[in-house]
Amino acid sequence: MKIKQHFLFFLFISFLCAFKSIAQSKTIKGYDIKGEDVIFIFNVNDYPNIKNNGDTVDDVYVSGEFNDWALNQWRMTKMNDSIYQLKKDLSLFTSDFGWEFKFIVNGKHWAEPSPDFENSVGAKDPRGFPLMVYNLKFYSAFATDYGNVNFNLKGFKDAKKVILSGTFNRWDETGFIMKPTDDGWTVTLQLKPDIYEYKFIIDGKWMEDPQNPSKIGNEYSSYNSVIDVQKNVTFRLCDYEDANTVILSGDFNDWSEEDYKMTKIDNCWTYTKRLSGGKHHYKFIVDGQWITDPHNSVKEYDGEGNINSVCMVK
Repeated sequence: MKIKQHFLFFLFISFLCAFKSIAQSKTIKGYDIKGEDVIFIFNVNDYPNIKNNGDTVDDVYVSGEFNDWALNQWRMTKMNDSIYQLKKDLSLFTSDFGWEFKFIVNGKHWAEPSPDFENSVGAKDPRGFPLMVYNLKFYSAFATDYGNVNFNLKGFKDAKKVILSGTFNRWDETGFIMKPTDDGWTVTLQLKPDIYEYKFIIDGKWMEDPQNPSKIGNEYSSYNSVIDVQKNVTFRLCDYEDANTVILSGDFNDWSEEDYKMTKIDNCWTYTKRLSGGKHHYKFIVDGQWITDPHNSVKEYDGEGNINSVCMVK
């Protein structure tokens, strides 16, 4: 959807913004994240402007920053008379911490969320001026007991509140509240592979992680702690079952010709390596001969004119 069209749609529905509170406490609405999937969830009962309109709901689409506000690309599946869902791979959302979105009903009605939703944010026009409407927002970093990264702070048992803040939530000072433990505080996050900076906020006072020696200077003449969240990536080379030795080499091991010897499993050579988020160049060395990955069409030149295969970790 073009920006101009997006702006006109918001103006068209601006008269729909007057709502009564539908909840005593704020609730996250519109999506859920389970494992590697984002599940967009539309419940017609959460949107008074749609429910009270009287029209039959035939189609519901997800429209947001992640698909250029397209009107009819991401169609949802009808689960029952009230619920529609759409599942997308979490790896698609890699460029930012959060994304604004709306639901479109029958190709013409923007489902207007209540401002009482925890993830409801005020919409703005292309020039940055606020509109009298709201969008929903989903965040790729979230706190969950089943997350992949634990943050722990020892001591400070007399503190009233401890907050975790970092580049994974744009240094928000309220989002990730840590829980007290027998020897300190803890919180578990689900984070995509990447390098993050973070700090703890103890009763309003910012401090780096005393248990983490990895840190970087900031603009306040102090330090931020640094964590590198990595992901297991399996490299596979098939159709070379007669080879004697296959080596995985790339920028992640300084192009070593001997470190990562691949193992032959079911006629394919494999090697699993934990990698940071981002782009990595690699090649295979088959019995001393360097080759690109024949099953990976993504290739790039390096600074010396060599062509390498590219692995993107998201």
